[in-house]
Amino acid sequence: MKQRHLFSSLRFAAVISLCVVNCVFAGSYYHGYPDESLTVVKRPAEGGIKEDIPIQYRQKYDRWKAELLATDFGRAQWERYANNKSFLLTISISDKKGKGAGTGKYLWDEDGNFVGATITLGSKLNEGYPNPIYYPVMNSLSSDETSYTISGRILAAAKMSHEFGHVNQTSEANRSFMQLQNSLMPVYTSIFLKNGRNTRDAKLVDLARQMGGTPVEIWESREYWSEVNAMLYLKERISKEDYHCFVFNKIKQNVTTYAKDYEYRFDQQGVLSNSPCSK
Repeated sequence: MKQRHLFSSLRFAAVISLCVVNCVFAGSYYHGYPDESLTVVKRPAEGGIKEDIPIQYRQKYDRWKAELLATDFGRAQWERYANNKSFLLTISISDKKGKGAGTGKYLWDEDGNFVGATITLGSKLNEGYPNPIYYPVMNSLSSDETSYTISGRILAAAKMSHEFGHVNQTSEANRSFMQLQNSLMPVYTSIFLKNGRNTRDAKLVDLARQMGGTPVEIWESREYWSEVNAMLYLKERISKEDYHCFVFNKIKQNVTTYAKDYEYRFDQQGVLSNSPCSK
C-alpha cells in the first residue's frame, strides 16, 4: 500500500508539473487541464455536424474524414451526430492544436439535455504520436520499430475517432456530476501544489471522494475510454493490412505495461485476447 501511495503521488506530481509548464498532460498534445466547459443554452434549432474548416485545410481534412468514413464503425460514429437534429457537433481546425486535438465547449439545454460540443483538430493531425502511457492505441501507429509505413491519414482518422469518443462519453454522463468534477479538479490541484504534494491530505481525500477519484484518475479514465473508440476504428480499418498484427500487438503491450488496471476495457469482445495475432 505504501508503494502504491508513493507511485500515485509521484505520478500526479509529474503530470501536474508538466501541465503547469506546458498546459498539457503527460507530454501529450491532446487535452488541457481541464478543457471541458459546460454551458447552458437553448436547444439548437438545427443540429447535425457543422464543419468549420478553413479553406487552406479543406483538402487535407477531407482526406482524414474519408479514412474515418471508410469503415462501418467510423460511419456509425459520424451518422450518430450528423443525423441528430437536437444536437450540434462543430468540427474545426486550429494551428494551435498542432499535431493533436481537443474536445470541449460542451452545451446543455435548460432541461439538462446534452445539445452541443466542439472537436478542434490540429492542422498537423496526420503527424506525431502521443505517449503510450495514456494513449496506448494511437501510440501503436508509430512505426519506429518496423519497416511498415502507416498512412498519416489513418493516424489522423484514429485521432478523430478518439475525439468522437469524448463526445460519446459526455452524452452518457450525468451533467451535474461532471460539472462537480470539473469545478473541483482545479481546487484539488491547487491544494496539492501547496501541501508538499501529499495526496493523503484530508482535504484532498475528501475532494477525491466527492469527485469519484483524483483528477488524474478521472482524466485518464476519460482518455482510456476514448482510446477504446480509436482501437475499434483501427480494428476494422487495418484488418487486411500487413501491419495489422504489429499494431495490435503493440496496443496489447502498451496496455499491459501502462494501463493494466484498464485492460478489461481494451479487451471488449476479446479484441486483444482472442486476436489471431497473439496465437
